[in-house]
Amino acid sequence: MPTLAIVGAGPGMGLAIARTFGSRGFDVALIARTKEKLQTLVDRLGREGITAAAFPADVMDRASLTDALDAAKARFGSIDVLEYSPAPHSPVPGLTTAAPSQATVDSLQPQIEYTLYGAVTAAQAVLPAMREAGAGTLLFTTGGGSVNPVPMLANVNAAAAALRNWVINLHNELADSGVYAAHVAIGVWIGDGGPEGFPTATPEQIAPLYWELHERRDRSEAVFDG
Repeated sequence: MPTLAIVGAGPGMGLAIARTFGSRGFDVALIARTKEKLQTLVDRLGREGITAAAFPADVMDRASLTDALDAAKARFGSIDVLEYSPAPHSPVPGLTTAAPSQATVDSLQPQIEYTLYGAVTAAQAVLPAMREAGAGTLLFTTGGGSVNPVPMLANVNAAAAALRNWVINLHNELADSGVYAAHVAIGVWIGDGGPEGFPTATPEQIAPLYWELHERRDRSEAVFDG
């Protein structure tokens, strides 16, 4: 069975992506900080006939993230698809927002650590085996501000834009290798309760895009804006 690993798995997008791939024959490795929350997702997927397992890790702790992905490979045999999308609203110390004129090195650095360095670490944990196999998919998610930044999230958007740039460049490097990398920018509010006038979508509406990218492998980026 092929395996999907989700870094930043939660009850919204993570669960929807897990269901999208799991219903098509994938086993699922779920990675996030809280073991109990992950186990809840594992149990839900299990009741739906999807084999899943929890691997707790913190994307700010590079060693723990690498260890979790190594454990997932040991459990399932390989990781065929990696999806990286740590929840931006997670209460991680130091992750505060700032306007462009208020951004400082101190407010930017945690965002870079969380968004870009975590993604690079996850990729490095799975990419060598994918290269050797000549197959694999790497999908990295940011908010729409990575493409069209908004003032209130200047430091968050800058880190996301750095990840976007790196992923698109990775896509270019991996051309003809059999390994596919792409960036997903979600330019809508996910779920209910968004700002007035801001477009919204459910995780279930967005998740099929990830399968489409995995199957078609024909572009370096997709922007979901409703």
